[in-house]
Amino acid sequence: MSTSTIKFIDVYKTFARNSSNPQTVLDGVNFELKPGKTTVIAGGSGQGKSVSLKLILGLMKPDSGQILVDGKDVAQMGKKDLKEVRMNFGVLFQGSALFDSLTVYENVALPLQERTKASSDEIRERVTKSLAQFDLAGHEDKYPAQLSGGMKKRVGLARALQLQPKFMLFDEPTTGLDPAKSLEIYRLFYKTQQEFGYTSIIVSHDIPKIFNLADQVIVLHQGKMSVFDSPEEIQWSEDPNIKSFVEMTMGHVYQSHEMERIQ
Repeated sequence: MSTSTIKFIDVYKTFARNSSNPQTVLDGVNFELKPGKTTVIAGGSGQGKSVSLKLILGLMKPDSGQILVDGKDVAQMGKKDLKEVRMNFGVLFQGSALFDSLTVYENVALPLQERTKASSDEIRERVTKSLAQFDLAGHEDKYPAQLSGGMKKRVGLARALQLQPKFMLFDEPTTGLDPAKSLEIYRLFYKTQQEFGYTSIIVSHDIPKIFNLADQVIVLHQGKMSVFDSPEEIQWSEDPNIKSFVEMTMGHVYQSHEMERIQ
């Protein structure tokens, strides 16, 4: 399991809709990921879930505070150092972000071609192994337009894992998928996280199902983060905002289903 972690220390981020109505999406938040585990970030629309991912990748700067990736503050890094840090990340966006003009094979091979000195034979060997691992063998020459939504997610995940990242970031990874396909993707996430041992963050609205993957849950509300060591802890919170969140998204009674994620 990975010992790599990410830590937010007193992070503030505000967007100015106009001069008289600024929106604070992160209001002095503090949290630390569990190394080698999966953290789910939940919360309503516009609460700063995706902003948190952008801050981690250095695509956006906080107004103040520290964002530590293995002890190094990405908020203070220049382009060269950020590029090096980003080599440790794999990212799967809600649309999979595949290149329409490239085949499945070419999409998966791209990180190896652009960021390593591996030979063509070495790349072919690694990509072929990955395609088989993600049940994509035989689809090498297809283009994204020829793939189902679930297959696109698998291609995106295979590509994201080519550089063996320490961290995986998932931004609404099951958007557009039906419940059966979503469950299939969740099982794949669980399997690959167990196999590769990376530290992962999943931003998702698919509650409570997504909690079956969670070792830690962060709920964002009006700029504040509430951190829970397990999904079960959420339902026992006395915070009125958390109680409202639980009732709205999970009903009056919720229990996670451990077996659901590994069957």
